[in-house]
Amino acid sequence: MTQEKTPENKSFTSSKYVKMLLVILMGFLLVGGPYVVYMLYDVLGTRFLYAAVAGAASVVLGLVLMWYLIRVKIIT
Repeated sequence: MTQEKTPENKSFTSSKYVKMLLVILMGFLLVGGPYVVYMLYDVLGTRFLYAAVAGAASVVLGLVLMWYLIRVKIIT
């Protein structure tokens, strides 16, 4: 009798390059939040409320990505 090989469940974060890119993206989102506010408000001249919301959304997105990476055990 031959044994059938079952396909392994490969997740999105199985590649080490994807893991590295997600960690770098998390860092840019967390650190870049205040710079988003500066770029949108001072350089592009948008309203401060829009710039502040975009900066806060960047930081929150970075925190959510950090939570995911910790939960999946990419960051220990």
